[in-house]
This record gives sequence, C-alpha cells and structure tokens, in this order.
Amino acid sequence: MEDQTVFSQLPEALVDEMLHKSERIGEELFDSFIKLQKNKTEIRKRLKDKNILKNDSDLGYPNTPTICGVDGSYVIERLLATDLAACAAVAIEGLTPPSETRHWQKPNHLVFISPERHNPVNGTILRGIMMSMELGLAVKAPHDVIMLDGSLTTPLIYMNQAINSLSSQANKNLREKLTSKFKQYLTSYKTIIEASRTDKLWVGMPKYTTRRELGKKLGWPSYYDDRAVLTSVLKPGEFTVPIRLERPEQPWHLKMPGSNTEVLRLKDEVIKNIDRLCVVYYRPHGWTPALRIEMAYSIAANRSRLAILFQGFKYQTSTAGVIEPYPLYLADRMVKHLGSAIPAFKQTATRRMTELYDGEISEIFFAMHGYRTERGR
Repeated sequence: MEDQTVFSQLPEALVDEMLHKSERIGEELFDSFIKLQKNKTEIRKRLKDKNILKNDSDLGYPNTPTICGVDGSYVIERLLATDLAACAAVAIEGLTPPSETRHWQKPNHLVFISPERHNPVNGTILRGIMMSMELGLAVKAPHDVIMLDGSLTTPLIYMNQAINSLSSQANKNLREKLTSKFKQYLTSYKTIIEASRTDKLWVGMPKYTTRRELGKKLGWPSYYDDRAVLTSVLKPGEFTVPIRLERPEQPWHLKMPGSNTEVLRLKDEVIKNIDRLCVVYYRPHGWTPALRIEMAYSIAANRSRLAILFQGFKYQTSTAGVIEPYPLYLADRMVKHLGSAIPAFKQTATRRMTELYDGEISEIFFAMHGYRTERGR
C-alpha cells in the first residue's frame, strides 16, 4: 500500500521509465549472479587448496556464551530557529543460554539531546559523540561476547572527522561534550581492539564494506564482493581463517583535541592495535549469509576464543526469520526509532515554551517548525 502511494505521486511517464530500467537492471544483476554460480566450485576448491576454509567442529564445542549487541544513531531536526540534535547508543542482551542464571532486566542505553545553533558540522560532531557512547556501553557490558554494529575501524574514522570539525565556529555545547569524553573514548577503544581479557570477546559486525581482503588475496574480479561470494560458497558451520584487515592507502590517523601526554600514549596504542585487526567470515546456518567478523589479533590467534565466538553466533542465529545475530537485530530496530521519536521531543518542548511565553503563540510554532531531518548510524 505504501509503495502504491509513492508511485501515485509520480508522473506516469516517469514511473514507466523507472519500471523499464528496473527490468534491465534485473537482467544485468542476473548475468553477474550466473557468473558467480558457475565459478562457485572453482572458488571453493581454491579456498581449500590455500587452507583458508575451515569448519567450526574442528575447534571443539565450548559452552554457549552470553552475548549482547551495541548500536547507535543520531538525528538532527533542522528547525527554523535552531537545530534539535540527538544521539543515542543502546546495548541489548541476546538469547540467554539455558544454563545462565544472570540476565539484564532491560536494555542499557545512553542519550544526548540538545538544541544547537545552525551549523553544518553539527552532524559530524554528533556522530563522534555517538561513537563514544557506543564504545562506553560495549566496555561496560558484562557479557562474554559483545558485538558492535559496524566495522571496528569506524569509531576511529568518525571521531577523527568530528575532531577535525572542532573549529572556532563549532557550537560550544557539542565541542565540550565531545572533548570531555575523549580520554574515555580512547580507553574504551583500546580495550576493545586489544581484547587482552580472555573472558571478553569484542567484535565488529559490518553489514556493508568496500574492503576485499580475500578477493585481493586470491585475485577475484574487482566486482566480486567478499561477503557475497562467501555466502554462496561457505556451507553451514564453515569459516575462513583470520587474515589481517585491509589497510588504507594512508596510515591510520587520529587528530587530538589537546596535547595531554597520557592521551597521546593512548592514541598511539589505539593506532598500533588497529593495524593488527583481523577479519573472519563465518556462516552459522544455511539460512544466514556469511557474517563478516572483525576482531583483535589476540582473539583471531586463539582457537579456544574463536570456538566460543562461533558457538555464540550459532546460538544467536538459530531463528530462520532473523538473518543476523539476534541482539544486533534488536539493537538495530531500537536505534532506528530515534528519528521517529524526535517529533514527540519537539512537541513536549513546544508545549513547555507556550506555557512560558506571554506573546503570540504562533511565533513559537513557526520557530519550532521542522524543515529537514538529518539522521545516520
């Protein structure tokens, strides 16, 4: 019904042209799909010959670990008079193993919301604050396995962009919020990508990436996506041996908001551990795609820790209707609703303003009128 409503608002000629081009795109996609299917056997054979393909049964059968998923989002509502900026991070417990007596009573979360002066960098800085919140929740989670929605390099990229946006024109409230948590951000990030504690496994779970570690290693065509190919090639329970994460053309860099000696040391340790990150592809069941799992070298080099990790993923993807680990699925659904909650925040703020204002109420409604919403994760 919703699709029909959208099409009814478009010119008929435009709809016809879009549908015609969609059929042609379908034919092009089908051709590439067939090529992959024809090469699947050869790709699988080469993975075995290179000793890259393994089975989780070779690692043993550890007890099912407890798992939680962490995700975040941000929203900026562009009002006539100001920007309403909000970001949130949430950590949600997954399916609890039968033998586990401990459990979270409710999801854990962090929220930041503030009215801000119109500024093009508000979204970039807000995204850095969001990443700091996500890492903070991930480090404090008491679970055996903690999954972050996205690559383990994303917190560095987003924070570097946020710090670069801290010019003299940046809003004071956002600038102070970001810089006051910077040391805590580095400490949490170092803990996650170092993963020195043997009882804690932190991993990144990007749904989409342009990195092609295996494709480049094995000389696959440039249009072959690693995850797509391995979803077609891997059988349930199979995984690829850990390999180093693809490095960028330029060395990893993180701009500093200050020159504190301890913070500089933390930053250097973070950069060192990012260069040691590894990636594994694992397919728990036939109804799940291959999962891209990014992890610290200390996890990738330890068969026992990998066994615990895979056992957890297999347990959290036991429902055919959910093709990603259950706690990440829940966290994703929850943070996506931040944008839809903004109108309620705005309505509450508007009502309070009308209670305090003695002038013409229509002036408040014009000032609080929203023109554009910017959101992201």
